[in-house]
Amino acid sequence: MLSKRIIPCLDVRDGKTTKGIRFRDNVDIGDPVEMARFYYEEGADEIVFYDITASSDRRPIMIDVVRRVAETIFIPFSVGGGIRTLDDMREVLLAGAEKVSVNSAAVLNPDILCRGAESFGSQCVVLGMDVKRVAPSTRIPSGYEIVINGGRTATGMDAVWWAREAQRRGAGEICLNSIDADGTQEGYELNLTRLISTSVGIPVIASGGAGRLDHLLDVLTQGHADAALVASMVHFGTYTIRQIKEFLMGRGVKVRRTW
Repeated sequence: MLSKRIIPCLDVRDGKTTKGIRFRDNVDIGDPVEMARFYYEEGADEIVFYDITASSDRRPIMIDVVRRVAETIFIPFSVGGGIRTLDDMREVLLAGAEKVSVNSAAVLNPDILCRGAESFGSQCVVLGMDVKRVAPSTRIPSGYEIVINGGRTATGMDAVWWAREAQRRGAGEICLNSIDADGTQEGYELNLTRLISTSVGIPVIASGGAGRLDHLLDVLTQGHADAALVASMVHFGTYTIRQIKEFLMGRGVKVRRTW
């Protein structure tokens, strides 16, 4: 069995790491380069970096910050936000990232997944999915809708259909974020995570809602996630990466020991 991964998430706005609740009321909490190095030294398995306003502002990703983070850590590093073209993907990878996460751009132009996989390999292509709970309908039978542009734009796309379609087009991993749970620290959206994880054959990273240690245990076991993104619970010093991993190890979850 593969080890479950614990992945701190750095949402970056105007060069600063920021945190909000359900994509709103963000506050700046630190320097992304310093925070990435801190989590790397603590034993994180990967780092995820999102330039959260690049798509909505229609600007390129902050490549200088990406480069500085990549020079600081020596674990896998995934970058998203404002990735619209194959050249954007190439620039991020050349700046030192191991993976590129595409979200809004993949919805608007699904061929970017195919072209990215063909050019760089599926292992480099992550589909970012921002998902909101809605009333089930003929168009959205799962009751979960894909939203883009930082949660601002509804698409009318069913989350399960889109996850399967993205895998077919070459995505090698899915980072699944529940907007309803994001920043609440009340637990991951287990039903959504389970639904997507059991519908595709590629790894799924659960995102949105981690606040207590048992939340991670639940999403990695009941939710069948391959990895868990954490933000508030480590950004504000509630738990360390080691505390998270020791808790999971004590309950039979296989994680990478880093001390």
